[in-house]
Amino acid sequence: MFKKFVAVYMLIFFGLLSGNAQETKDEDEKDKKEVLLFYKTEGFWHNSIPTGRTFIEDLGEDHDFEVTSTKDADNFHSEDLKKYDLVIFLNTTGNVFDEKEQEGFKNYIENGGNFFGIHAAADTEGDWPWFVELVGGFFDGHPEVQQADIKLNMPKHPAVSHLPKVWTRTDEWYNYRNLNPKMQVLLYLDENSYRGGTNGEEHPIAWFRETGHGGVSIYTGLGHTIQSYIEPLFQEHILQSILFALDKTKN
Repeated sequence: MFKKFVAVYMLIFFGLLSGNAQETKDEDEKDKKEVLLFYKTEGFWHNSIPTGRTFIEDLGEDHDFEVTSTKDADNFHSEDLKKYDLVIFLNTTGNVFDEKEQEGFKNYIENGGNFFGIHAAADTEGDWPWFVELVGGFFDGHPEVQQADIKLNMPKHPAVSHLPKVWTRTDEWYNYRNLNPKMQVLLYLDENSYRGGTNGEEHPIAWFRETGHGGVSIYTGLGHTIQSYIEPLFQEHILQSILFALDKTKN
């Protein structure tokens, strides 16, 4: 009789433990931030997209946010976007939305959503002024891939605080037009250090601003090459930009 009592007690005890563990797991999943990684192209397709996609998905696993990757603009209907804390445009190009999808994304931002654009996000939806303003500027050509110096402008901002005062690296360097004067510049490109710059002494290459709707927009012009996504300093720049947009403390 005693043995049966012990056996029943143990079953109840471990059952409760298992139930509590499942509840904790469910709560953890519920608390995870949700990120939509969008990589549709209607213009130039960057061969760094698969590497960048895998890298950002791995960041999610390592830093406790959930990444959903898609090139399907159907995800940009208002109801579908509500669950996401951040939308990342990874080297998107061209006019990727129809009018309904534009409306859905605009509603998302105007209801407090966050945006992070990487490199060719600035070569996207050029006929849509609202989106160009959100990104902070639009692509205006580039020279060949080459080495250049990047100057740190906001050393205390988490997206760039790990960087040296002058960061020398190789990438494709965009020139920009229709720059949004409301943006706060994180990094400047030194046009004296390479050939083909047209923005002058203050050539922004990464920036951010508050949207005015409770969210943020952050952009980096870096990230054309495959090599970018395996560079430690660039990797940290992407991670901290994401965490900043998600309003998470540095891990």
